[in-house]
Amino acid sequence: MTQTAHAASAADIARAAAILESGGLVAFPTETVYGLGADAENPEAVARIYAAKGRPNDHPVIVHVAPGADIGYWVTEVPDEARKLIAAFWPGPLTLILKRHAHIPDAVSGGQDTVGIRCPSHPVAMALLGAFKGGKGGLAAPSANKFGNVSPTTAQHVRDEFGDEPLLGAVLDGGSSKVGIESTILDLSRLATHGPVLLRPGHISAKQIADVIGITPAQPDAAAPRASGTLESHYAPKAPVVLLAGDTVVATLAALAAKGRRVALIRHSDAAAGALLAAAAAAGPAATARTAPHVALPPNPEGYAFGLYAALRAMDRADVDLIVVEAPPTSEPWHGINDRLRRAAHGATGILDRLLA
Repeated sequence: MTQTAHAASAADIARAAAILESGGLVAFPTETVYGLGADAENPEAVARIYAAKGRPNDHPVIVHVAPGADIGYWVTEVPDEARKLIAAFWPGPLTLILKRHAHIPDAVSGGQDTVGIRCPSHPVAMALLGAFKGGKGGLAAPSANKFGNVSPTTAQHVRDEFGDEPLLGAVLDGGSSKVGIESTILDLSRLATHGPVLLRPGHISAKQIADVIGITPAQPDAAAPRASGTLESHYAPKAPVVLLAGDTVVATLAALAAKGRRVALIRHSDAAAGALLAAAAAAGPAATARTAPHVALPPNPEGYAFGLYAALRAMDRADVDLIVVEAPPTSEPWHGINDRLRRAAHGATGILDRLLA
């Protein structure tokens, strides 16, 4: 696997475009997370994404296009709502689900008749999309990690995830992803029957969408298209994750330390600042030695999202029995963050009771 220096040069981007045009895979930065890209019109290339990630074949990917791309090439209809949202938010972290043209391969849609399209705003991503097929192609690009794991927000995260994966031809370095969580996904493929449907919350909120199109998106229904990153268990580190309300953090950490559990803490409030060390100190020197470092994330949604995945990865490397996350606020600007944390914690149901038994 080729490793490029920070940040990607014009030569790096030209070489990466050539790899993609030959059917290879390239990891590249976007403003949300790093993506694992392949030519969206080459089913064999897209299959290599699924193979490298260990991704289920029916789980669709998102097609990334250059600014000003002809969206009509990819979809059968671009409704007024889509045009307004594209004008307001592209390039940016908004994915639109629309009916795909028959000539677009099934591979990018998981066999559905829809396709997810977005235009990323990261300068390296835009440069790569401009170089790839002269700016007229599309890159199928889910997050550049093994399926279900924490998404990468730096080039080093990608390298840590894939090692010497032979299918990965290059990693373009663009620094840390500025948004830090995946794009908002909005279904516009069933406007006549369901209206707009918010399939995955993100940096762009339902209110922001409603302000542009005059309609508040509905919540997902049973017949909604499958979309990237919407499985119940997703974005999960190897260590189990639990969310705790701020007023329960200190007591729970103290009980875990008393049981000899090695625990990491991700917090955002001053109230939880000393909880980890205080709990360990109360349980004695042996517990202090077992206590892992903690991470303090900013108490605002933009800063928290920017640091979340790096924090989860750092705490995972600390070799802990449990990662405790002080639950963030629940107001709308935090919906995307809470969605990711809920999915990260989904597989850890009952873990607290077991560790405290």
